[in-house]
Amino acid sequence: MTGTVGVGRWWAAEIVRHLRRHFWLKTIGISAFMGVFFVAYFQVLRNPGAPVFEMPLTALDRAIDFQPAWLAAYLTLWVYVGIPPGLFLHLRALVAYGLWIGALCIAGLTIFYLWPTAVPPPDYSVDLARHPAFAILQGVDAAGNACPSLHVATAVFSAIWLHHWLPRLGAPVPVVAANWLWCALILFSTVAIRQHVALDVVAGAALGLAFAWPALRWVPVDADRH
Repeated sequence: MTGTVGVGRWWAAEIVRHLRRHFWLKTIGISAFMGVFFVAYFQVLRNPGAPVFEMPLTALDRAIDFQPAWLAAYLTLWVYVGIPPGLFLHLRALVAYGLWIGALCIAGLTIFYLWPTAVPPPDYSVDLARHPAFAILQGVDAAGNACPSLHVATAVFSAIWLHHWLPRLGAPVPVVAANWLWCALILFSTVAIRQHVALDVVAGAALGLAFAWPALRWVPVDADRH
């Protein structure tokens, strides 16, 4: 029992050690990155390069009811995407990671400009008195620029990187599995709250994969092992 507790303490302490390294620099940098992204996102949203295409619904979309409670899972993305970059110890590797996820976002924004898309008009009404966060969501994360879903793409990109990081830091299998569960909940939430349709999710996952795998090859994670 003592050995098991020791192992548990070791990997948790190792993760904390990584997160604390350059903490304020990472916090400010990640926040600035998100701010620049949203400026570019709204610029493209308001100035599309072509007529907006309405994404079609699939049988899966019709099978999933509107579930406003899933907004909580949806919003956790903004915590989730900050974990992988927070684990880097060395600034050179952190910058390389930022360039790759930045390239992913630029690719998505380019698609949005050249082929703007939107989800179908809502078939539901939200009681904003009971769910005031939806009013904020509509102002911050509009249901335009739908395909590919960058919410999904960045979640998948982050999940793949966490899958790469966690075993290196000694995390047990249940923690590694929890990472994928968290990602899956975020993906499901995008459809459950009608921010995206199933095709947006598929395209977003493909975009995340397309950038995550080469990033794993070129970002020097091995240098951060101690």
